[in-house]
Amino acid sequence: MTFWHNIVKLAAGRVNAADCDDCPQSLPGQDPAFSTAVIALGAKLAKADGRADLMEFEAFSEVFQPTSENVRDIQRLYDLARQTTLGFEGYAKRLAKRYRACPQLLEDVLDGLFHIAKSDGVVTHHELDYLQEVARLFGLSTLTFRRIRATHLGAGPQDPYVILAVEADASDETVRSAWRRALSEAHPDRALSRGLPSEFVELAHLKSAAINEAYDTVMRERRAMVEA
Repeated sequence: MTFWHNIVKLAAGRVNAADCDDCPQSLPGQDPAFSTAVIALGAKLAKADGRADLMEFEAFSEVFQPTSENVRDIQRLYDLARQTTLGFEGYAKRLAKRYRACPQLLEDVLDGLFHIAKSDGVVTHHELDYLQEVARLFGLSTLTFRRIRATHLGAGPQDPYVILAVEADASDETVRSAWRRALSEAHPDRALSRGLPSEFVELAHLKSAAINEAYDTVMRERRAMVEA
């Protein structure tokens, strides 16, 4: 069963289902409100840079992989949502409210949105503003947003520490502990256990690779300083 199976026909008429105060009993991939909000956020992100082209829908499809049976319905909902960026805040707030007890799942959604934003080779400042506002509405910290941004867009001189969520003057043991913790949280099995569809596993692998690279960079730089 894919992420979209048995969802699309329900999604269009179930937008307000995300207003429920209780934690959803169904998995995200089986939740019409989740699906509708993610479609809308992905489509409106594509419009954030002033244009919404086929490349960005293809990137959306890479993350969420609609089936051949419902890809036309997904495209229709996507096309409707991408006419304007107006209203994206409401969808972000609904997701935050519905999944407030699972911030890691909201990080996974933001990961997917970053993948869409960079699909055309350039992430504009308008797209970054959009993503940062979504992160804020999700209740994610500034450090969390910077870490996810660095994972997708590359790291500057201090960004390995951002990816690991530690200060630059942290001890080696603190860095190692942060590295192990980040790897554990990013493990693909965690994505599946949170009820996310299997399409998110590849993003989890990419995140794990970025975490390992950040740790290697930090330790390599520290060894070089000692040897100098």
